[in-house]
Amino acid sequence: MKTASVRDLRNRFARVAAWVAEGQTVEITKSGKVFARLLPPAPARRKKHAKPDILAQLKETWGDRVFSSSEVAAMRAAELDGGEE
Repeated sequence: MKTASVRDLRNRFARVAAWVAEGQTVEITKSGKVFARLLPPAPARRKKHAKPDILAQLKETWGDRVFSSSEVAAMRAAELDGGEE
């Protein structure tokens, strides 16, 4: 663990900041007594988002049914006409 005085912070902050950037903890002293510690930031954690299982949703909705292009066209036409086939 590194040690720096208040004077070091004032006059040589770049050096003290480099120590912290390297991951070292720095104790700050005033009149020879430790009164603070500079710690490097904790590593950022990535949040894991649950991804939806789209294939399972499709299978639940439609089962194993596969529509032909003519069936899809007929369903679209029926939607546009506002009626059902």
